[in-house]
Amino acid sequence: MIKDRFYPPTGQLLKWIGNKQKFAAVITDNFPPQFNRYLEPFLGSGAILATVAPVNGIGADTFKPLIEIWQTLKSQPTIVKAWYAERRCLIKNETTKEQIYKSVQQSYNSKPNGADFLFLSRSCYGGVIRFRKTDGYMSTRCGPHTPIPPESFNKRVDRWYNRIKHTEFMHADYKETFAMAQKGDLIYCDPPYSFSQSILYGAQAFSLAELFEEIARAKQKGVFVALSIDGHKKSGNFICDLPIPPNLFEREVFVDVGVSMLRRFQREGETLNDENVHDRLLLTY
Repeated sequence: MIKDRFYPPTGQLLKWIGNKQKFAAVITDNFPPQFNRYLEPFLGSGAILATVAPVNGIGADTFKPLIEIWQTLKSQPTIVKAWYAERRCLIKNETTKEQIYKSVQQSYNSKPNGADFLFLSRSCYGGVIRFRKTDGYMSTRCGPHTPIPPESFNKRVDRWYNRIKHTEFMHADYKETFAMAQKGDLIYCDPPYSFSQSILYGAQAFSLAELFEEIARAKQKGVFVALSIDGHKKSGNFICDLPIPPNLFEREVFVDVGVSMLRRFQREGETLNDENVHDRLLLTY
């Protein structure tokens, strides 16, 4: 794949903590000018994948309801539109918004599924998708905003479908995705952040050291790897000390991501002037 510059889609499909859509142009500007297949093993909101719009891509995640959304978007986008409309059209005012949200949340928690999760991601507070470690219960409260109307969401579905239609979506561990990469491929990783996302789905069991081992093996095969990870917190006054192996990465770029939405959630009502964040973008090339 050869392209001078990538452009992110207009509007998020999913609201998601750590979503890189606002910074996608900066991140992808640091991708190799030419690569073969594009792989993203920590898919999440899919913002970088949709920005690249690969002609040959793989998007994977261990979170099954999320992958259900992506697989359905690729195969039957009208169903994704119907999922959202069926729930969103029940909202008549602020009172019913809270009621519908709680009803969908209860439905999801009784049987996790992509249809409910899609609505919850667009309706919960700031896209902060929190799960109890003990039982996977989604505990995030309803957000103060009004979810976008179905007509607006439908336009986003159409735009995103055109960008992801050449991608294969897999419910898989990141190590399975890494094993598929060949020389000349590009892997972009956006794993759970050790210093800021311990309350989020999957972060508790994630091993950064094991990810570094996979990156080292991929680099030896001639695979390009780009990794977004913790950088500077608190306006640069705190540098996240991570066990980054020497000589694994050739370049380091800091991406200004502003104030973390997770900190907004945790410190609601407080001044956040001291919470500016810069992510690291680590590159093996």
